[in-house]
Amino acid sequence: MTSGQTVVVYGAYGHTGRFVVAELRERGFVPVLSGRDERKLKEMAEDGGWDVRPAPVGDPEALDRALAGAAAVVNCAGPFATTAGPVVEAALRAGIPYVDVAAEIEANLDTFERFADRARAAGTVVVPAMAFYGGLGDLLATAAMRDWTAADEAHVAYGLDSWHPTAGTRAAGVVSRERRGGRRPVFTDGRLRYRDDAPPTLEWAFPEPMGTRRMIGEFTMADVVTLPSHLAIPEVRTSMAVEAAGDLAAADTPAPTPADASGRSAQTFLVDVVVRSGARERRATATGRDIYAVTAPLVVEAVARVLAGRTRAASGVLSAGALFDAEDFLRALSPHVTVELPA
Repeated sequence: MTSGQTVVVYGAYGHTGRFVVAELRERGFVPVLSGRDERKLKEMAEDGGWDVRPAPVGDPEALDRALAGAAAVVNCAGPFATTAGPVVEAALRAGIPYVDVAAEIEANLDTFERFADRARAAGTVVVPAMAFYGGLGDLLATAAMRDWTAADEAHVAYGLDSWHPTAGTRAAGVVSRERRGGRRPVFTDGRLRYRDDAPPTLEWAFPEPMGTRRMIGEFTMADVVTLPSHLAIPEVRTSMAVEAAGDLAAADTPAPTPADASGRSAQTFLVDVVVRSGARERRATATGRDIYAVTAPLVVEAVARVLAGRTRAASGVLSAGALFDAEDFLRALSPHVTVELPA
């Protein structure tokens, strides 16, 4: 039962946060608007009479007030290197589930490393990267693995027709590059490593109608944290369509613009995941529209399942693929996402 359950959305006034608030309301939850900027929260609340609870990340008491009486908290406020730790801490104090939409590799690693034991001790779950990057690829890889207990390699290929980054995406990118000293991460031989050389390019044969596309071959995303957290795969690679990577790199690429009444952009995506064990391969794909908007049904479905007890574990820091029945979860995303899974 979701009707009337209160869910705090931290960073509610951000681009993704607004989609999450709308999806929560659509699913029967009662969103509470929270975040660092009181003015923006109040401006957003004028449209819907929302409960507003401002809370700077450096103020534990304000965060405790923001989460008081809530069933769960969703963190949509980046950079997550700054916000994830304090909001997780507040969720653990409140004894409620924490879910975020972080795409920052190092911030997600921090969450797994810092809070695994404490989340188990608190008897609640912490779910990082429950979003387009990190969550969707993990669910697809888990569904593709099915009865395999291990694989040699997983490749998550992102076929985006464009990528108009939000201000939050750009800010998070700056923080991540600073943390890495300008190096690029790769997951190989069972661990995350950093390189100084240029990433390779490759051709990827997507299912039709997309077909073969030129890709940046080691465009590493949060999947290199989520997949290895529970799947025995020593080589995890992610690649990105050259056009989308170019959009992200260009300083003058505009932010997303709405193409319909829901606020979604016209951007389309095809995520193609291939897992390989020896000579055997399995593939799972997902298609849809707007990588930011599609995060909302992903994260709200996760919240609904956690609160209903439809999980594979009751506590700990867990990725989407580890916590949920991946196939069932993916099919529940319709009509937002269309999936093709192994027969």
